Amino acid sequence: MDEVEVVVAHSERATLRVGGVFLKVDADRARVDAEVEAMSLAPVPTPEILWRRPPVLAVAALPGATLGRLGGPSTGSAAAWAAAGAAIRRLHDAPLPPRLGRAGRSTEALAAELDGECGLLVASGLLPADLVARNRRVAEAAFRPWAPAFTHGDLQIAHVFVEDDEVTGIIDWSEAGRGDALYDLATFTLGHEDRLADLLAGYGADVDLDVIRAWWSLRSLLVVRWLAEHGFDPYAPGCEVDVLRSRM
Repeated sequence: MDEVEVVVAHSERATLRVGGVFLKVDADRARVDAEVEAMSLAPVPTPEILWRRPPVLAVAALPGATLGRLGGPSTGSAAAWAAAGAAIRRLHDAPLPPRLGRAGRSTEALAAELDGECGLLVASGLLPADLVARNRRVAEAAFRPWAPAFTHGDLQIAHVFVEDDEVTGIIDWSEAGRGDALYDLATFTLGHEDRLADLLAGYGADVDLDVIRAWWSLRSLLVVRWLAEHGFDPYAPGCEVDVLRSRM
């Protein structure tokens, strides 16, 4: 009998692995609907949906491995990173999906959320004021006009699988929708800044590196408190707090 592996679990949702099947448990039906829809529209490999019985979605495991994890060493060849970049570019060039994704939040909404979060980070003592202030300034570069693209919205390095320098699949599409393409690129390289050039070689388009850096700061500031409150460690080496310190 296969053992049950808890991949991730918190108060909002949980993902379990049983053999070659991932079971995603999410009480938010709209979020699961968005994930299923995005996988059907995305022009890149995605997991096979085996069955769906709300609140559970069962998908098949993907071959290959990720290119690393946040807080750990990056793996894979330059060609593998370029392949990931090419797959992300195909996604961004695809026809726009009907939904607005997490990467599509308005500048006004993001700025308000960021200001509130920065205040809480300092007031709670989670981060020093100078670190927060410096990264808040860096984050300003993300607040600019952008052309909407088909974005994944949570393109962590752990969500892209590669085998023999080819992308075998991209998982976890619940935040997908219309959004800022550079948000995806920044999320994928968070904590792995040294691999950004390899990724962009495959992506094949000029990007504003200041905006990428801005998203590194902005995304990290927005998630530190949530991670700390849900049993994760943003202070671990190479994780979000180290990303913020690297901007000092």
